[in-house]
Amino acid sequence: MTLKAILFDFNGVIINDEPIHERLLGDLLIGENLRPDPQEFAELCLGRSDRACLMDIFQRRGRLLNEADLDRLLATKADAYVQELSRMDKLPIYAGLDDLIYKCRIADLKLAVVSGARRAEVEQVLEQANLSQYFSLLVTSDDVDTSKPDPQGYVRAVEQLKQTYPTLNLQPEDCLAIEDTFAGIEAAKRAGLSVVGIANTYPFHMIQRQANWTIDYLNDLELERIQRVLAGLNEIGEDEA
Repeated sequence: MTLKAILFDFNGVIINDEPIHERLLGDLLIGENLRPDPQEFAELCLGRSDRACLMDIFQRRGRLLNEADLDRLLATKADAYVQELSRMDKLPIYAGLDDLIYKCRIADLKLAVVSGARRAEVEQVLEQANLSQYFSLLVTSDDVDTSKPDPQGYVRAVEQLKQTYPTLNLQPEDCLAIEDTFAGIEAAKRAGLSVVGIANTYPFHMIQRQANWTIDYLNDLELERIQRVLAGLNEIGEDEA
């Protein structure tokens, strides 16, 4: 195994925007005569798409939400998110992201985003933060019909990277995911990727139980060490064969 690509989650890894999402979701619920519940947000929304989050919240509250109403609420929230970020002079991008991207470029690693966020939201952030040019691929909730922990997003990202860079002979085990939630870690692992868990959303010790590697900050990610570990696993596999 050789490290060839890094697949980033978006909310909670690239941008510290979970408080914004929680507030906007609360506004939606209040508009629908429902009371926001922080515990419910943590349980049903973190690491998952807005579509899955809203469907589960309304179902738990015993409210029927048809597709037209769901699409309306999702569009309202997405518009509010983009408008809020466009008013910010500086986005809450996580410290260390620029340095990590630089290290990845030096190592000639392909970069992608795999997120349950809507494409317009991801593009808005990457463009506003001058990061768009570094990511070869975006897989968002617009591209798949499931939410993490389902692995569909990661499977699709690996397949598209393989098509875009056929000479890489890319396999899932050559890719590393960076995730901050249990749902995201499970999705990446189910797709065959190794996972770095970052303790941005949950405590270090909780993430450590799920991920292959765990870090407190993006600056802590040691690419060379991970590359050596993956190369060592490859040598073990060849010896056993």
